Amino acid sequence: MEKISDRLLNWASILEPTTRVQAERTASMPFIHPHVALMPDAHLGLGATVGSVIPTDRAIIPAAVGVDIGCGMMAVRTQFTGDDVRGRDLGTLHEQVSRAVPLSAGRYNKELRETAAARVAELRDLPGVAQADGVAHNWPLQLGSLGSGNHFIEVCLDEDDRVWLFLHSGSRGVGNRLASKHIRIAQDRTKAKGVDVPDRDLAYLEEGEPEFDAYVEALHWAQRFAALNREEMMDRLAEQVSRFLTDEVQRAQVVQCHHNYTERETHYGSEVWLSRKGAISARAGQWGLIPGSMGTASYVVVGKGNVESLTSAPHGAGRAFSRTAARKRFSRADLDRRMRGIAWGRSNAFLDEHPDAYKPVDVVMADAADLVEVRHTLRQVVNVKGD
Repeated sequence: MEKISDRLLNWASILEPTTRVQAERTASMPFIHPHVALMPDAHLGLGATVGSVIPTDRAIIPAAVGVDIGCGMMAVRTQFTGDDVRGRDLGTLHEQVSRAVPLSAGRYNKELRETAAARVAELRDLPGVAQADGVAHNWPLQLGSLGSGNHFIEVCLDEDDRVWLFLHSGSRGVGNRLASKHIRIAQDRTKAKGVDVPDRDLAYLEEGEPEFDAYVEALHWAQRFAALNREEMMDRLAEQVSRFLTDEVQRAQVVQCHHNYTERETHYGSEVWLSRKGAISARAGQWGLIPGSMGTASYVVVGKGNVESLTSAPHGAGRAFSRTAARKRFSRADLDRRMRGIAWGRSNAFLDEHPDAYKPVDVVMADAADLVEVRHTLRQVVNVKGD
């Protein structure tokens, strides 16, 4: 761990200068208490650094949570082994999953599925649903859809040749619109108060104001939507794997965690609003998930409860190149080579998800050695993404 300042601690051995400067700006905000923790996967983000843990006293920075509220991971260890999948046409399973789950930005279910109905009913009963209805009236049809970018659905094998189901997604279009709305409100409020912030996207909302309460309400609703969205997709993935292997999936272990969210937590004896933007909670004994990029390993971990990190850990490999730079830098032939042996979408659309567009995940995990203990290492055999 590197102590950049009293208000900024860093676990990233690979840290771009622009990312460092951005994190220092966030740490300079007057309500940061006690310090910002920069995770091993830290990279440049909107306003606040992706891969940062930001404790705030009586205030929240909406852009420090991000526009994909509640984004996170879910994994299920099944009873199957590699012997059950080897020698089978995994391209067929890829096609089945791609039909069962709407992929890509702006693509949702055509009708409310029976499996999603109870989850939608729960969300309709939660505070914040009126805000969701106001920004995206079709949010019930979004439940059970993947999205694009680095979101994925995978079938993996662990170090003991056991089959895991693994996925990554968030609160979809409705979460994006709720976040964008409240980021704008924070910017307007900060400007109206005449407050000078070092970055427009560090605009904040303060406790005691109705705008703050409205954001927290929307935040909690979207975080629950994201968790239920992952559950719905996992049900569909398990159904397709059961069909493919002609045996019902048994869930031997289930792990789920957010990595873009805010919760009320106590650190260094003070209760704060803790925003993890691209970071997972890693309390002592807490299970978590840290994915690599396409074609690399992912990890099932247990937290060590590191106090200085605000009991947090990285959420993935962290980008090394922007999407535009990656498309220019990497070739389809090289991506094909790196994905050999994995059933995937085989499209140029995924060039910006090339493994080398991210930091080496083994370096990230080495940097996180005092934050988490690795329990399982997962290798993909099926990778489903939206373009």
